[in-house]
Amino acid sequence: MSARRILIVEDEDHLARVVRLNLELDGFRVDVAPDGARARAALASDAFDLIVLDVMLPDADGMDLCRAMRARGDLTPVLMLTAMGETGDRIAGLQSGADDYLPKPFELAELRARVGALLRRARWAESKPPVAPETLRFGAAEVDFAAHEAWMDGQPVALTALELELLRYFADRPGRALSREQLLEDVWSVSGSNSTRTVDNFVMRLRRHFEPEPGQPRHFVSVRGVGYKFVGD
Repeated sequence: MSARRILIVEDEDHLARVVRLNLELDGFRVDVAPDGARARAALASDAFDLIVLDVMLPDADGMDLCRAMRARGDLTPVLMLTAMGETGDRIAGLQSGADDYLPKPFELAELRARVGALLRRARWAESKPPVAPETLRFGAAEVDFAAHEAWMDGQPVALTALELELLRYFADRPGRALSREQLLEDVWSVSGSNSTRTVDNFVMRLRRHFEPEPGQPRHFVSVRGVGYKFVGD
């Protein structure tokens, strides 16, 4: 199997070189784009398995780049790097379509672990046999897990691998109250409660995709003091 390919979009030359070296030592093929223009050119001409994307670039906003990727149907996993440590900034990164975030400064060991986890999750989603039934229908939504395709009111919905996996996890457990910690461990493979806001933001993304009124959800329902449950038709 050929080495997985990663694009680092980072304008800090020293940081980009250090991250590249460490990922290459892990066996990945790594390209670097120091600005938004070269990142767009790389994405237009090549296929990558994962993107490490800095938010603050000299000629672009990393969140805008991520939104543009998702808008054109590019579901490549994105690990977003940000020097902005506020919770709201991290939430904005996830809402832009990123699959995970890592605030600067960070430990290289954690970055390598997060990269590995995202790639394992993507590979697992690609190779996992389809669940039964292969197609999920609820409300005006239809999801084909095997084809990685979804529709709402007959219009296509672009889901990232993690959004699809979270939806699959909910669909396999209809009506069950699932804690944020359980979802983190089983969907993200992360233990502990420090990242439970990640779950909240991904549930918000599913609501925006599939709820007629995201502010009054009927299918992805909050369970007070616990977490969430999925309610079909």
